[in-house]
Amino acid sequence: MIKKFGMILLLMLFASNVQAAPQPLQLALSAVFLGEQQDMVMRWQKYLEVHLHRPVVFVQRRSYRELIELFEQDRLDGGWVCSSPYVRHKSVQRLLAVPVWQSEPLYQSYLIVPKRDITTRSMADLRGKIFAYSDPDSNSGYYVPQSDILHLGADPKTFFSKTLFTYSHRKSVEAVADGLVDGARVDGYIYDQLKKFYPDVIEKTRLVDKSDKYGFPPMVTRANLPEADFKLLHDTLLNMHNDAEGRALLAAMGLDKFIAGDDHLFDGVAALIKYVEQAGVKRVQ
Repeated sequence: MIKKFGMILLLMLFASNVQAAPQPLQLALSAVFLGEQQDMVMRWQKYLEVHLHRPVVFVQRRSYRELIELFEQDRLDGGWVCSSPYVRHKSVQRLLAVPVWQSEPLYQSYLIVPKRDITTRSMADLRGKIFAYSDPDSNSGYYVPQSDILHLGADPKTFFSKTLFTYSHRKSVEAVADGLVDGARVDGYIYDQLKKFYPDVIEKTRLVDKSDKYGFPPMVTRANLPEADFKLLHDTLLNMHNDAEGRALLAAMGLDKFIAGDDHLFDGVAALIKYVEQAGVKRVQ
């Protein structure tokens, strides 16, 4: 009888421990990270797990739209997303933190062409040529070039002879470097990060133009993440620059720190989306 009671007690304790085990925090990573940064991503995962006291799982998908669908289905707790999907889908997201890059929570879209092209000086010179967009929901890789063309008084549907989507700023840069396309607009942060890992690729491209500055792609959570979880993740990110490992990780990311930020940082993105869509440009499905 005593032996049986002991077994029951052990089973109850085991069940209690299993039930108390925290669920992994599911965090999305967009295409801001390069393949060569996977060691750093793993270090960041461990850093977050230590500070959040729970497992962390990074989730990656091919497109921004797929990540938004996961937010809509409550299958993500948070993540690093592009500024356009954040602006367009605030109902399912909550602003968590904004990276600071080169002393500002801002970034730019870079217009690039193959290095051998020494004549292109602006988007106007790419009329009738082949152009690479990154993602249909990308601010720097889609909405900015659409706006460029509209400001020229032209129709984005007929401006280029051919367009394609790479679903990756890195792939857009590589397409330009290899001469597969005549131009692309890419995330300036990613372009500058690529210089560290692929200087030979960047050397085959030429930077033609930098756009206006926009709110840096933010860290967000699902809208209904419990407040305690939100605060702990928020505080962990905002304090990364205050400890040695956090500073080392930020340096590896090419960032200064994270700040709380606010929605006004993305007013320019919202205005850009409105301008493009009011001009009758249909979103790619």
